[in-house]
Amino acid sequence: MASSFRVRPAVPADGAFLGDMVVEAANWRQGGARPRHEVMGGADHRRYVSGWMRPGDAGFVAEDLNGEPVGAAWYRMLPRSDPGFGYVGTGVPELIIGVRPIWRAHGVGRALLQRLCEHAGAQGFARISLSVERGNFASTLYRSEGFAVTQSGSGRDTMVKRLR
Repeated sequence: MASSFRVRPAVPADGAFLGDMVVEAANWRQGGARPRHEVMGGADHRRYVSGWMRPGDAGFVAEDLNGEPVGAAWYRMLPRSDPGFGYVGTGVPELIIGVRPIWRAHGVGRALLQRLCEHAGAQGFARISLSVERGNFASTLYRSEGFAVTQSGSGRDTMVKRLR
């Protein structure tokens, strides 16, 4: 199925879709779907897309062959005063990734993750971080791509990948 999608750089007009992917990421559990307004209503999740695409933001969108977006991975530089779930420090971008359920386990997440990490390294970042809830099968993907748990919090882990 890898040939049935393509990856392109994210653009400012992708902001609404990135919001959809935040909702997908937050609703990774079967049967536990929270509506978009509930997920995006709080600052905890809204910070990942508010004002997209501001300086320092970068990302990629996966599209099916009809040009419909099916997943996205992006990073933001969040300040110490407004950290995200996976914040580890100034100068370390925090990665966010979401894939529509029907496209999961088809290589979309891995392709997005690899492309984003390559881009972050090319931009001069030494590390990139993310947060994953315990029990989320995506943690297996993250580990296989070189991420390691650096902090364990209440029900979630912060993972970091060294890029150079």
